[in-house]
Amino acid sequence: MKYLFYIFVIMTTFVGAQDQKATVSGKVTSQGKPIPYASIYVKGGTQGSSTNEEGRFQMTVPSGKISLVAQSQGYRTATRTVTLIAGENTVIDYDLSEIDETLDEVVVTGTRTEKRRTDSPVIVNLINSETLQQVTATDLSEGLRFQPGLRVEVDCQTCNYSQIRMNGLQGGYSQILINGRPIFSPLTGLYGLEQIPVNMIERIEVVRGGVSALYGSSAIGGTVNVITKIPKQNGYSIGYSYQNINGGADQNLINGNATIINDAANAGANFFLSNRTRSTYDANGDNFSELPELKDNSFGMNAFYLPTENSKLEASISSLYEYRYGGEMVEKPAFLTQQSEERDHHVLMGSLDYQINFDNSSLILYYGGQRTDRDHYTGIVPDDESERQEFIANPPYGTSEVTTHQGGVQYNQKFNNFLGGTTVLTGGTEYIYDDVMDNIASYNYLIDQTTKNLGIFVQNDWELTKSLNFLSGFRIDNHNLVDKAIFSPRLSLLYKLQETTQFRLGWGTGFRAPQAFDTDLHIAFAGGGVSRISLADDLVEERSNSYTASMNYDKASEHFIGGFTIEGFYTHLDDAFYQFPLGEDEFGERFEKRNGSGATVKGVTLEARANFDYVVEVEAGFTLQSSLFDDPVENIEGLPTKREFLRTPNDYGYATLSYTPTKKFSASANLIYTGQMDITHFGGEGTGQTVDEYKVTPTFAELSLRAGYTIDLPKLSTALELFGGVKNITNSYQDDFDTGKNRDSNYIYGPAAPRTVFVGLKINSL
Repeated sequence: MKYLFYIFVIMTTFVGAQDQKATVSGKVTSQGKPIPYASIYVKGGTQGSSTNEEGRFQMTVPSGKISLVAQSQGYRTATRTVTLIAGENTVIDYDLSEIDETLDEVVVTGTRTEKRRTDSPVIVNLINSETLQQVTATDLSEGLRFQPGLRVEVDCQTCNYSQIRMNGLQGGYSQILINGRPIFSPLTGLYGLEQIPVNMIERIEVVRGGVSALYGSSAIGGTVNVITKIPKQNGYSIGYSYQNINGGADQNLINGNATIINDAANAGANFFLSNRTRSTYDANGDNFSELPELKDNSFGMNAFYLPTENSKLEASISSLYEYRYGGEMVEKPAFLTQQSEERDHHVLMGSLDYQINFDNSSLILYYGGQRTDRDHYTGIVPDDESERQEFIANPPYGTSEVTTHQGGVQYNQKFNNFLGGTTVLTGGTEYIYDDVMDNIASYNYLIDQTTKNLGIFVQNDWELTKSLNFLSGFRIDNHNLVDKAIFSPRLSLLYKLQETTQFRLGWGTGFRAPQAFDTDLHIAFAGGGVSRISLADDLVEERSNSYTASMNYDKASEHFIGGFTIEGFYTHLDDAFYQFPLGEDEFGERFEKRNGSGATVKGVTLEARANFDYVVEVEAGFTLQSSLFDDPVENIEGLPTKREFLRTPNDYGYATLSYTPTKKFSASANLIYTGQMDITHFGGEGTGQTVDEYKVTPTFAELSLRAGYTIDLPKLSTALELFGGVKNITNSYQDDFDTGKNRDSNYIYGPAAPRTVFVGLKINSL
């Protein structure tokens, strides 16, 4: 199979004679007003440009019959089909109408190439910056809750690390990308969902199901692609909000953005900064926190430069700092508290992409990387005096160092006449290096692991007709922790019924390498000690088979846009990972990651949406599913084995409602629903619960409201927005937390925070 890539390169190099070139120019407006920085590109091709501040554009394209697309965020995409004559200039003007952009957005995550959502053979869901504002999200973890098939959960009562579950699978099965690059390392993923501030995010693209043929290991559950702020036009914004958490803790947030575009519109940069402070919150009055103290400082930049009209250079860099402390709420060093976790993170991440477009092809060179340095403490003081003195003399402080590099090349070639249709052939290769070192000498705890993966991917995106699209591809991964190369094929079929309905079928395979992921790097308190996880000596990779089938319907009229999506999913895992209890040692509970016989996750996700004249917008998603091991597994020594995945509800969903009667006033409401799930509990002395047992959690419904009013100051070219509201109005929150230092910190479920009142001010340039 390794020779297929070389055959592909040779074939595309000698593809026919190039078309003669023509020039096309024009202006893009909406209701007579120019739209600056709108995208203009050849449908199905690789040529593209953007309008200047006056909405004008000019570009060179192949002569002959082409379809030229004009697209800008917040406007309905328009396509004009024309026949261009070589050596001549053709003028094409566009007048775009406003629309809910999520119906017609150009996305990249489904196919690694730009496609309209309705043309993508893989469903791509979107979360844009407007949605993040409506739901008053402070970070990535809060924003991801408002997507069908996704659930964000908090997994530690002391440190509050979180993970995202997609289609019923744990966080280690989800691939998180930053600007399309898998630089979100395993250790960064422990706390990183909260470390990404919302003002860093332009949009989030979500693909559910196995997409490993494109992105390699750990994308079995799906892929979340966080796309950082894109420079569009000169402007700035700065905001402050204050939040009071159920009368027991305070949170302050400051966010700022600034964008600079040069006069030629061929270079620009967006800068962001964010500061967040939060005090500890104690839910049950035992002087041990349920929400840890946070101190976050983040800043970064996303920039572009167009050396020529056919090439583009993009760069991003971000610095994330976080201090996190949870446990006994006293003014002492961490090692003198009865029980606590303290984390000090320094994360630096960035990417660099260069793309050059030819007549019917494009070449992309890219690099992404990150470095995480962490100092940490995880300890519980023994009751015995001699043991306590020994503990204080050698407290369990530790260090973590993680380095990730990814580099690759991607080539796209369009064939205008391929078996009666058109096709875009994509191929490339990439190398990913990830080095993890996590050490606590006092516990004899060490993870020192380097993973290396060389991947080759090929994909054929074939548009047989305007209504039928067939996507096929495969990826070959040579992973240093896997005995042989992994071949992962992928097939998707899209059928469009008129402009309103799309039917999709998909199948793909994937794998997870036998390495340390996500929660495996977390040390938790349980029963008066610390629990740790190690890897079995004979651990082998997981393999997956994933199937999806969906129907998507959207109908637009002059005053109404509405639609729904129904999707069924089925994933079977071979050699599924689980954590086997090894019993206790001198430090606490020990677990070992082992291979089980297999597991099956299946279900259906429903989505509904409506937009009434851009005044009232409604969106909802609901998932029904089951997640079962083929054979029962042991979770706590002495308790019955179970087939059910723990911490995995069979039903969950969300709903959002926004009301915007004028451009000055807006109001929104949102609801998060979480169904019952099985969870384990380790009993500890003095915690109020002393028996090891399974428990079934109650259901939760978390309702939040937000309202805002904008005041325009035209003489200052500025707008002020005053906003406020309440998160989790009914205070739907866990009410049986363990108490004291011997608590089981993994015994946590339900909403991430209790009732929270917030007010704020945001200043934007007009």
